[in-house]
Amino acid sequence: MSHNNSRSSDDAVTDGGRATDDAATDGGVATTAAQKHDNTDYLSEEVNLLKPSTAYMRDHLRIVWTGFIVWALVVFGPVTMTVLAPGVMTTTMPVLGFPWHYFLVAFGAPTGALILAAVYARQRDKLDEKYGIDHDTDAEPAEPEPAGSETAADGGKQE
Repeated sequence: MSHNNSRSSDDAVTDGGRATDDAATDGGVATTAAQKHDNTDYLSEEVNLLKPSTAYMRDHLRIVWTGFIVWALVVFGPVTMTVLAPGVMTTTMPVLGFPWHYFLVAFGAPTGALILAAVYARQRDKLDEKYGIDHDTDAEPAEPEPAGSETAADGGKQE
């Protein structure tokens, strides 16, 4: 193969797979955010909810505050609207026959909270991916127990 910019037809880029003469990659380089996260000693960093000291904490706090504001609107919005516009909120729904305020508090608030929990989990996973956090790996490998050192059910050693 010549050393110009053309690629052969059996190249990994063109055929979607890995050809036999292609070089294997090392898995890529971590993003800048992930590199900064890896180099940060979070135990020595100051934790301040109003002024986070690291980029990861700032991004996570943005997710938390956004979720909190949406939660407050979902939970307290129907109650506040019932006080501000009782005529509209106490009218009966056409299909279900419940008053709007009752339906929104009894069904809307718990459903909204459940949806917010799913959104938070998804956003947190994206944030962990951005900063190279993998929850599937152990920080320290577990040491195997020596033979004959069974543990009693109450957590103590057998006598």
